[in-house]
Amino acid sequence: MSNASPEIVTTSTKLVYANRWMQVREDAIQRRDGSHGIYGVVEKPDFAIIAPIEPDGSVHLVEQYRYPVQARYWEFPQGTWEHAPDATPLDVARGELQEETGLLASRMTYAGRLLQAYGYATQGFHVFLAEDLRPGTASPEREEQGLVSRAFAPGEFVSMTTNGIIVDAATLAAFCLLQLKGLWPPQAGPARPDR
Repeated sequence: MSNASPEIVTTSTKLVYANRWMQVREDAIQRRDGSHGIYGVVEKPDFAIIAPIEPDGSVHLVEQYRYPVQARYWEFPQGTWEHAPDATPLDVARGELQEETGLLASRMTYAGRLLQAYGYATQGFHVFLAEDLRPGTASPEREEQGLVSRAFAPGEFVSMTTNGIIVDAATLAAFCLLQLKGLWPPQAGPARPDR
């Protein structure tokens, strides 16, 4: 990162919408060439996304109804804790994994942070690999009514991505990051540390 002046300067800002999950602001801006404009920014807290992997490489996914697109889709378990903004990404990942799937993980490996849609939103997401899984009790939130979870073989997961069954960008980005870092399928060798 350079210490040069920003390419776009905010000259004023106003909050135009807010609820417990997000807020939208409109910024008046000035570009490097001196021209003025506006920028709409969606502010949402970061979330955790978790790839729960069995020893044979199978992955647990959840399917739920996504209201904005009026359809159900398969995706990695994921979520944020608006009620606990100071919670660590690891705590959120462990909590969301159990809430949505009932699974508990003895080993969580942090793969990195990605940005969701930085053209209009501040939200990022933390990617975790969950291993050494054991069953617990799922406790979906009211907004997650009808959520189902099941495991898929690695080949079936890949087929679902190439056939347009899995279309969640965060799930696909997390999958790519895990693949590029050699974390999935699980590698033989010593245990990886928690973050």
